[in-house]
Amino acid sequence: MNLTDFSPKIFELFNKHWALLTAGEGEQANPMTISWGSLGTIWGMPGKGKPIVTVYVHPDRYTYRVLNDSEFFTVSFFPEQYRRQLGIMGSISGRDGKKIAKSGLTAKTLLHGVAYEEAVATLVCRKIFQQDIGKENMLSELAEDWYGEDAAHRLYIGEIISFETKAGAEEL
Repeated sequence: MNLTDFSPKIFELFNKHWALLTAGEGEQANPMTISWGSLGTIWGMPGKGKPIVTVYVHPDRYTYRVLNDSEFFTVSFFPEQYRRQLGIMGSISGRDGKKIAKSGLTAKTLLHGVAYEEAVATLVCRKIFQQDIGKENMLSELAEDWYGEDAAHRLYIGEIISFETKAGAEEL
């Protein structure tokens, strides 16, 4: 399957299946579970747009610092049977140790980033844009409900530079 054949249920992909966002390389790689994200195209004429993924990371997360210092990141999707492992990745901070090992997932090093043997689809992305979400630009009830006095998320847009799938990706 190539990227143009990847046709997940777009509104369920992040929300229902979750994903692992992994920034950094080798031993410095740090994953976190995400359920906010989007796929699309940007910065190109019709039919020639860059394929992108947009992800959101709160500044309190250790991955935020790692992703800010990284040129590349990966987004990996898993079958439902790995929900427990994704829960571990979302609840243990990379500041506190080797959460990949604690999760039981099998990391594999790519040319640009880290993927997982258990993932059915992985997007390898080059970070092309990042910006803090300005609460002043949000509906006031969203800003208050989600953030109050806290900082808002930072959005990252990554150009998808490579893509790999295996059996099970068609279920996404």
